Amino acid sequence: MTNRPLGAGFRATRVLAEIVGRIAAWNDARVTRKALSQLSDRELDDLGLVRGDIDEIASGHR
Repeated sequence: MTNRPLGAGFRATRVLAEIVGRIAAWNDARVTRKALSQLSDRELDDLGLVRGDIDEIASGHR
């Protein structure tokens, strides 16, 4: 038996899941940024984008 409340383990699990989720989101943004950065200006224009849009798109704010 422990003196720990029943939900204490679930809180730690949620914190860990949040950390893993943030790392996954960071990696997704990194991969998106890299892929878009490798496109030519012409290819970006075909998508209706300019090079300055890449960070905004990668961060999910557009």
